[in-house]
Amino acid sequence: MRNHVKIRPLAAGHKLSRDLFEQLAEQIKSGRLAPGARLPTEQALTRAARVSRTVVREAVAALRAEGLVITRQGVGAFVSAEPQHAPFRIEPERMQTLPDILNVMELRLGVEIESAGIAAERASRVQLRAVGVALEAIERAAAAGKSAVDEDLAFHRAIAHATGNPEFPRFLQFIGRHLIPRRTVSGLPERMGGQKAYLALIQEEHRRIFEAINDRDPGAAREAMRRHLTRSLERYRKLADERRVAA
Repeated sequence: MRNHVKIRPLAAGHKLSRDLFEQLAEQIKSGRLAPGARLPTEQALTRAARVSRTVVREAVAALRAEGLVITRQGVGAFVSAEPQHAPFRIEPERMQTLPDILNVMELRLGVEIESAGIAAERASRVQLRAVGVALEAIERAAAAGKSAVDEDLAFHRAIAHATGNPEFPRFLQFIGRHLIPRRTVSGLPERMGGQKAYLALIQEEHRRIFEAINDRDPGAAREAMRRHLTRSLERYRKLADERRVAA
């Protein structure tokens, strides 16, 4: 194979395209595959990794999405000129544990606290109304016995839009389903007295955020969002500690 690339046969039972992606990404980042170097051909990768062409194509597509390679139709895939500048990503495959979720929650703190403050300063009447409508939607969902996860997500996104800065909603869109931990982590509502009691608790926190934004009080809005997110983080940390003890 070219460029001294070494590809190990992939083990069954794993997501093969992900495993191949990681092998190639490591060799690009380590410099074994230098900027501008051509990746081994699809046929060579198929043979070395002992996988199908579909697996190879998926792995190369993932490398391209990460900014690690560029493809030239009819020629092949080449290592990007600056692979170290690949875009920041939160990978769903690596967001399977409670500690991973906690890391994302910490990341949210700085962004969403500031978004609440900016929304209080800049939100238009239409945007304020949208935040209020999102708050009411959580209330209706909770009253209907639903988890209100999508409604909760919509509330945070409405605040991001109310900043008038498109980068805030883009960031929340990027985090996606990890924005609301109870979508992927079970156990906390039960621990807090059941879903109804849990939603009532966080809804009071949401209400304080909305009231501060609606009152055009940036300081209070930031503090209300800080309290909401840090309390949520503390609740999930306690859950993580309990699971470690029980393990």
